[in-house]
Amino acid sequence: MKRRQFLKAAGLGVAASAVAAPAIAQSMPEIKWRMPVSWPKSLDTIFGGADVMCKAVGEATDNKFQIQIFAAGEIVPGLAIVDAVQNGTVEIGHTASYYYFGKDPTFAFGTSVAFGPNQRLNQGWFTLGGGKEVLNEFYKKYNCMALLAGNTGCQMGGWYRKEINTVDDLKGLKMRIGGFPGRVLQKLGGVPQQIAGGDIYPALEKGTLDACEWVGPYDDEKLGFYKVAPHYYSPGWWEGGSMLFAFVNLDKWSSLPKHYQAVLEQAGHYANTWMMAKYDQLNPPALKRLLAGGTKLHVFSQPVMEASYSAAMELHGEISKENASFKKVNESMMDFTRNGYQWFQVAELNYDSFMVRHTRA
Repeated sequence: MKRRQFLKAAGLGVAASAVAAPAIAQSMPEIKWRMPVSWPKSLDTIFGGADVMCKAVGEATDNKFQIQIFAAGEIVPGLAIVDAVQNGTVEIGHTASYYYFGKDPTFAFGTSVAFGPNQRLNQGWFTLGGGKEVLNEFYKKYNCMALLAGNTGCQMGGWYRKEINTVDDLKGLKMRIGGFPGRVLQKLGGVPQQIAGGDIYPALEKGTLDACEWVGPYDDEKLGFYKVAPHYYSPGWWEGGSMLFAFVNLDKWSSLPKHYQAVLEQAGHYANTWMMAKYDQLNPPALKRLLAGGTKLHVFSQPVMEASYSAAMELHGEISKENASFKKVNESMMDFTRNGYQWFQVAELNYDSFMVRHTRA
C-alpha cells in the first residue's frame, strides 16, 4: 500500500491512527544535510546534476530529508570536498574523485584514468562489475563512501594557444589538466596545473597557462576559453567517460534510516542519467556555435595518441608495483574494460561508424 493511502486508511479509525501515526513519524525523521560541490553555479550541467540529486531526495521524502547544495567556495573550496566529508564538516559532497590523487593515486579511478573505459563501460564496471566494491573498500580509509551521481561522457582534449602537431609540442606546455592524467603529461614533458573550474579562464587569459581542458563544448563555451585559446582538440584521452560521485561521511551514512539510504542512492542514479542526457542535448549545438565563431577544431595526431598511451600504461605499471590499492582497482577496471570493448567492436562500433558516415552525408 502506498504511504498516502496508508495514512488515509489509518485516519478512518482511532485505533488505527493511534498505531500508524507514530510508526510513520519514526520512519520519516527530519534530517538536514549540506552538500558542497566542486562546481560553479554557472555550469548548469554538472552543478545542475548535483542539484537534481538534492531535489530528488526532498521530493521522495516529502522534504523530511533535505540536502542544501553549495557551489564551490561558498562553504568549502572546490578542491577540498573529500576533506570536508572525511572530517565530518559536511555530511555529503559532490566532486570528481581524481582531484584527490595527491592523497593516493587510487582516487583517480573514481572519475577517470588516461585511456580508461568509456562512459558506458565505466558505469557498468562501477555498478555491476565490482568497481563499487573495490572503490568503497578504498574510500573507507578516508571515512567516506561513494554514490554514483553523474557522468560527462567522453570529454574534449582541451584548448591551446598554439597547434599541437608532434609530441615535442607538449614539452614545457603549462596546462590545466584535472587530476591524475597530469602525471602522464609530465612524462611527455608537459607542466600540469590543477585549478578549479572558475579559476581557469583568468590564468589562461594572463598567460599563466598555455592550455587547459575542462569537459566539452557546452561547459567550455560558458567558461569562455575560446576567447583566448583558439585551437580545440579531440579526444580527451584522459577522460573517456568520467564518473562523478557524491561522497558521504561513513558515520552519517550509517545513521541514516535504510529507506533514506535507498532514496539517496537512487537520487544519485537519477542525477547520473539526467546529466548524461543533458550533455548529449547541449554539446552538439554548442560545438556548432564555437566553430561558427572561429574555433579551430583538431584531432590529436596518431603519434601524439600513441605516445600518450605508452606513457599512461608505463605510469600505471609503475604505481601498481608500489601501491596495492591502485593495483587492485586497476586490474578490476581493466578486466571489465577489455571484455566490454571486445563486445562493442562486434555490434556497436560497426553500427555507430555506419551511422556517422550517413549523418555526414
